[in-house]
Amino acid sequence: MQKASTLVVHPLKPVYDKNSRALILGTMPSPKSREYGFYYSHPQNRFWRVAAGLYNAPVPETNEEKASFLLQHRIAMWDVLKSCRIAGADDASISEPVPNDIAGLLKKTNIRRIFTTGTKATSLYRRFCYSKTGM
Repeated sequence: MQKASTLVVHPLKPVYDKNSRALILGTMPSPKSREYGFYYSHPQNRFWRVAAGLYNAPVPETNEEKASFLLQHRIAMWDVLKSCRIAGADDASISEPVPNDIAGLLKKTNIRRIFTTGTKATSLYRRFCYSKTGM
């Protein structure tokens, strides 16, 4: 039996500053990330351990440490979607997607590279944002 989807409006602000050079985009924060108030916050998610390993840095634990880590390394973080219907954290269940204003964010920064965190984020980015950003 499929889990019912619910309408989710993105609750997190993008993390960036004028020095950001790279943007990491997911689809929509998971229920745990929404609960904890920051990106990739589920305890089983490897994102922060991998990112810290890439920079040979300690794994950031608090939301403040995570934001500081990103900005220190000139990384911006957001999600492709402003809202959608989704069942839990199942990207395959996304329907009624509404994109965030990624092009608007790029105008406020020096971002030159955009990375997506999965197939669905890539697909949604190409569908809604690529023509507006050219990246």
